[in-house]
Amino acid sequence: MHLNYHFLKYLCPELEQELKGMTIISCFSQSKDELVIETELGENHRYIRAHFLPPQIYYAFPEDYKRAKRNSVDLFPELIGEKISSCKVLSYERAFRLELESGGTLLFKLHGNRSNVLHYQSGNKLPIRVFRNEFVEDKSLYWPDLEKPLDLSQEQFFRLEGNASQFLPTLGKIPREWLKERGYIQATINQKWALMQELLDMLDSPLFSLAQKEEEVYLTLLPDSNIQKTFANPVDALNELFYKAMVVGSFEKEKRALLKKYGDELKKTESYIKKSQEKLEALIQAAPPSQLADVIMAHIHEFKPGQLTYRFTNFYSGEEVEVKLKPNQKLQDYAENLYRKSKNRQLELDQIEQAIASKKAKKEELETKLFELENLDGYRDLKDFKKSHKEDKSLQKDSVSLPFRQFEYAGFPIWVGKSAKDNDEMLRNYIHKDDLWLHARQVPGSHVVIRTKGKEKVPNQVLEKAASLAAYYSKYKTESLAPVIYTEAKFVRKVKGLAPGAVMVDRESVIMVAPEGPSEELST
Repeated sequence: MHLNYHFLKYLCPELEQELKGMTIISCFSQSKDELVIETELGENHRYIRAHFLPPQIYYAFPEDYKRAKRNSVDLFPELIGEKISSCKVLSYERAFRLELESGGTLLFKLHGNRSNVLHYQSGNKLPIRVFRNEFVEDKSLYWPDLEKPLDLSQEQFFRLEGNASQFLPTLGKIPREWLKERGYIQATINQKWALMQELLDMLDSPLFSLAQKEEEVYLTLLPDSNIQKTFANPVDALNELFYKAMVVGSFEKEKRALLKKYGDELKKTESYIKKSQEKLEALIQAAPPSQLADVIMAHIHEFKPGQLTYRFTNFYSGEEVEVKLKPNQKLQDYAENLYRKSKNRQLELDQIEQAIASKKAKKEELETKLFELENLDGYRDLKDFKKSHKEDKSLQKDSVSLPFRQFEYAGFPIWVGKSAKDNDEMLRNYIHKDDLWLHARQVPGSHVVIRTKGKEKVPNQVLEKAASLAAYYSKYKTESLAPVIYTEAKFVRKVKGLAPGAVMVDRESVIMVAPEGPSEELST
């Protein structure tokens, strides 16, 4: 209810006592949606702070405010030196005005996400300056037109058949909920009138309370089961609301978001470890491909040109096995492939074991970071945490804003740029000089990066998988085989004047791969 007329009509008399005679000595902004006005009278200072970044529409009147030395812009130069003479609420409207001794007016229009501050000089019907210029209609707003005369008589109430929104459109969400909870919708017209009078009586003699429901802190003038603290002075209540919502609330919201992201990353890591251990166990238990190759070589004399299917008895297990050849493929070639797979099997086992070890180390790191996060108490601690864990920059940022798709293969993160501009941003802000960079050769496509994290060598399997993605996210997508270049990221540079996504590359190598999109073996 801090934007509500029924609160403003109590706030303005208190503000008039606080601000009357004060001179405006500075007016500035440190973010495009927050305006700060500094006033003084002798040694006394009072600030007006209006934060209008949706959905956080809050304002406050602190006695102290530290202006930053950088990223601060002076605004409303005509206000400097003006003296405040009064503070008035607009009749039945979500707005109040500061009257200036020069005859000018500073209007605070508190219309939710369209809130604004407008400055009118004496004799001018239209504002000479507005804070949020994107609201073009405010530049032609004559503030007296906002005031509304309302007939709150019983006759008018009955004429409107008890329609609360038409009778008193300034009620707002909390009073309407109060009526609804007491059966207002189903009540008779006389019962509705009685409920409306009860509500108006409470609004005429309120306590200013802060309440919290789930994660939302709000101000109310009505009894509420969720009340945390009550104030006699509306300015004190407003200042406390600003602190709870903007400082404490924003910190807790960001902390919760980080906890969720790190928690989700931990779950993905644990899932990867489990699946990899299952795959490792299955590989250890499975018979080596060389056994089937031995069986095939023992029956090589049975090969008949054009025959694609053979059945043999596996003399290792006693079971019958079926072998299917591709057109023009020979049994001997098939056996040679199996021997090659068997030879590479130990390498695959080693890579899986290395990936599991890497993920277990990551799991311990994430558990430590989650413990640290749980025990953070304020923004400074949160800022220090993020600074000390710069390696998690992509995790700490809003995932929606990341310029790349994220995959993982054999313990190596693989990033794929989403667009030409995103390719540039990924190269400029996210990757390390030792990461491996890939791109489809001589055609438009996504930049692909294998995050090496200080590891000495990227296994061929990982390189081939990333190259397949680079080919897939390029003009080569429909080709059966495509050339992909790769090099360390430090040999990739953006030259001024090049189109978005275009780079200069040194010391590249070429690999031929089949384009292949994301698959189950690529974790996201």
